[in-house]
Amino acid sequence: MSENPKGITGNEKNPKRSWADLLPRLGSAGVLLAVTIVVVWLGGVWFAILLSAVFAGMYREWEMMVTARKIGVRGYLLVGVLALVPIVATLGGLLAGLSLGVMGSVIVLTGHREAMVWRMGGLLFFSLVLVALIAIRGTGFLGFAVCFFLGASVWMTDTGAYFAGRIFGGAKLSPVISPGKTRSGAIGGLLVGSLSGLLVWVIVTPAPWWIGLSLAASISLAGQLGDLSESAVKRWFRIKDTSDLIPGHGGIMDRLDSLTFGALVLLAFGALRMGFDQVAEGVFLW
Repeated sequence: MSENPKGITGNEKNPKRSWADLLPRLGSAGVLLAVTIVVVWLGGVWFAILLSAVFAGMYREWEMMVTARKIGVRGYLLVGVLALVPIVATLGGLLAGLSLGVMGSVIVLTGHREAMVWRMGGLLFFSLVLVALIAIRGTGFLGFAVCFFLGASVWMTDTGAYFAGRIFGGAKLSPVISPGKTRSGAIGGLLVGSLSGLLVWVIVTPAPWWIGLSLAASISLAGQLGDLSESAVKRWFRIKDTSDLIPGHGGIMDRLDSLTFGALVLLAFGALRMGFDQVAEGVFLW
């Protein structure tokens, strides 16, 4: 693999980090956060519709990346299948939603062999994340609170990493996979994300603080692993951003890569304690 894939500029190798993307990042993040909070509060089918729109856009980016061509009829069919997963999971149950994603794999089998594994992997992974988010939100206030806990742990990790990396700089975290990320950024992100999650925890539940801190730290680390994983995939396909849809952030995948891994950690934790139908209760009730 080339040391400088097409689409990855030399600026990433410059030790002086630019703050030029700060205002676009803050502006787009503010709008997205406001919309997300309102829709997550509403829950139910409104939350499912939001997920449907967001993950349809995410899979569209994935399809174009792994096939290296404009999206075709088969690609749009896969986008449509994924868009239906959260709605089916909300109205018909988690298993029904996940089953729809699995059945969508039949469409993948009729496509080009060279992209088959990537397309199927993306469809199944995103379907699992969608079902996880529907399960986490549930129907009550605790579902809203646990979504807020997840968002605080993940997105404040991104914020902490952004500022720590630019202020302190230093050694690269993984220069081959993501030349822009530093170890100081990873540590700063872990600290800020963990403490932000802990703050939500102590406000919402009287459960022991150390459980909340441990869980927030786990989500923060999982989020950073998700970010690195997406960077590795993008590097494999020789692109810098999955799109330029969100100012200062890139594509939808670039913005939500860390959330996907964090959601799976939270689902596993809550479901192991109280089952898939009481994930939020499994997180907060002790």
